[in-house]
Amino acid sequence: MSGFVEKPEPVQVPGLTHLHTGKVRELYRSEDGDLVMVASDRISAYDWVLPTEIPDKGRVLTQLSLWWFDQLADLVPHHVLSTEVPAGAPADWEGRTLVCRSLRMAPVECVARGYLTGSGLLEYNESRTVCGLALPEGLVDGSELPSPIFTPATKAAVGDHDENVSYEHVARELGAETAALLRRTTLDVYGRARDIARERGIILADTKFELGFATAEDGTEELILGDEVLTPDSSRFWPASSWEPGHAQPSYDKQFVRDWLTSPASGWDRASETPPPPLPQKIVDATRAKYIEAYEQLTGLSWS
Repeated sequence: MSGFVEKPEPVQVPGLTHLHTGKVRELYRSEDGDLVMVASDRISAYDWVLPTEIPDKGRVLTQLSLWWFDQLADLVPHHVLSTEVPAGAPADWEGRTLVCRSLRMAPVECVARGYLTGSGLLEYNESRTVCGLALPEGLVDGSELPSPIFTPATKAAVGDHDENVSYEHVARELGAETAALLRRTTLDVYGRARDIARERGIILADTKFELGFATAEDGTEELILGDEVLTPDSSRFWPASSWEPGHAQPSYDKQFVRDWLTSPASGWDRASETPPPPLPQKIVDATRAKYIEAYEQLTGLSWS
């Protein structure tokens, strides 16, 4: 059992229809058919959405995504139409709202890995493969792969794990042409982002993208980059200065939260069905600082 410790009631806004409550985002549809995504300050860990929020987290994710969309625009168009807060919405929506095109989303998480860790490491240790792709002997936690790989996953509901699948599975489900397009775009975007991050002293170990289709003016199908992109919630960012294969790497994400939850100090048994407890203030502050540090180091901008 997992999911929300305390599921929030969505804000009702005139002219908007609430569609979905995700781990972090609330999704609405406007009267003209556009989607309105609002990033909350919620944080999840171990398939639970925790009862404690991280101040400014939703704004950091939104502003970092916008910065990355600009860096990637020549590779793949994105879904953002505006950042204008709809009339009648709470003032707190400022800086965390995206008005977006409605897309026909590909039903897979498009994951790119340049380094071995996480679920990929677990599979590698068993079979020397990741998502069925053979990898060389001798790799350890944190090893850079010979070249980046496309490792798709099924999309899971809140509280469930995404499940890694093979490229062949995607090709059977979506067709060979669509699968090839998703793989090529995912690896092209990862390569661009990896190089940008590396210039700023950050290793982009892996990341996941949401890709969808829209009909262009000429009637053709156009692939569009959606959702959030290249944030600490959707990516593993490591400090390049301390990268050392052979063990888990320090990261720009919610590692403080994970570490505290699994420590004796939390009193929480991850193997039980008991929801996690609230986070102490020092963990909230440290996690907020880490998200802001990632934003500032990647963009070169000061968070205010």
